[in-house]
Amino acid sequence: MSNSSQGNLLIWPNAELSVTERLRQLVGFALHHKLPVALWRLPNATAPQLCLSFSAEAALTGLPPALEPNAPAGFAFFPFRDSDHNPALFLPADVLYDTARPDELHLTDASKATWLTDFLQNSATPPALLSWPVSPQPAPHAATQEEYTALVERGVRAIEKGKVQKVVSSRAARWPLPADFDALAAFEELMERYPRAFVSLVSAPGAGTWLGATPEVLVELTADGRFCTMALAGTQPLLPDHLPQHAIWRQKEIEEQALVARYIVSCFKQLRLREYEETGPRTVVAGELLHLRTDFSVNLRAVPFPTLATDMLRLLHPTSAVGGMPRQAALEFLQKYEGYDRAYYSGFLGPVNLPAPGVAQLFVNLRCFQVRPQEAILYAGTGLTIDSDPAREWQETELKLTTAGAILS
Repeated sequence: MSNSSQGNLLIWPNAELSVTERLRQLVGFALHHKLPVALWRLPNATAPQLCLSFSAEAALTGLPPALEPNAPAGFAFFPFRDSDHNPALFLPADVLYDTARPDELHLTDASKATWLTDFLQNSATPPALLSWPVSPQPAPHAATQEEYTALVERGVRAIEKGKVQKVVSSRAARWPLPADFDALAAFEELMERYPRAFVSLVSAPGAGTWLGATPEVLVELTADGRFCTMALAGTQPLLPDHLPQHAIWRQKEIEEQALVARYIVSCFKQLRLREYEETGPRTVVAGELLHLRTDFSVNLRAVPFPTLATDMLRLLHPTSAVGGMPRQAALEFLQKYEGYDRAYYSGFLGPVNLPAPGVAQLFVNLRCFQVRPQEAILYAGTGLTIDSDPAREWQETELKLTTAGAILS
């Protein structure tokens, strides 16, 4: 592998390897050296990207990544709640591989890459078996239907008493892994199944290994200088031979989505920002499901607000779409009654200052699962309002579990 005239651009030594084999080589290197690695595919894109860090310690951070152009490039992986046993991670992009340019590897510091280049030169074939890290935390409790029904009923009573306007209850489920399960092959299958989703595979010591295909943008900074976010709520199955525009929404789902949209508007008001565009709500497809979505956008070139994305990230996470409203009261309810640790489910993840400074795409970590020995831990939640019916809420979680779980059958 030789340096190009661009300094930190390196060329693959073995041109005969496919893109899939090259990804497996890089992941194999990261896992062999116990380094954090993230692999992702953006919505409506075709080429996945990979980022790995040369130090596991450098990935630990207690604050959201700064979303300004002078901040480092890397991949954010944040839990629902930051804690010692679910650390907030930011993986510096010491190595970046964009499969759209399959012969190139980008390094922040080529002098540190000798061990990587030696590994790639000496590994003629990618490793067939990969040893993925597992979270050191115990597997969470998987609620029965009776337990989840009791949680929903308790949430509805809290709404009736005025303690919260909305609360987003959730549960974990434990599914057996197929005997021949391969996380990289699963990632590729998720990409094929869900072209409109943000598909990810994140693996890091202390956090474990997570796969997912999420439909929800948390915060986005575009190359043309726009800040974007969305309110996504309300769920129903996408029926065969039905078009999204023909969906009929119940009052409960319309109100649930409106609460999320109003919360985003309240965040803009806290920052005294009035120059935003609001579009929707409209029905959108996410896998085999339909949701209601409202988009928000701010032209940062017309409204100079260099810290808007960072400020909004702090205000939004955890969003009302995954916690509830008022936020603090809803989070306290979940802490007391939900009965398990969400870990990185309903946290956020995505590339920051990639592929260029000032560009970032962070997504809410929904429709995901963590990989453990012989099993996957899947997660799903539902937004409760005063009209919620426990049987319907259970069925909604069952539908959501099938999005990521489809590749486990």
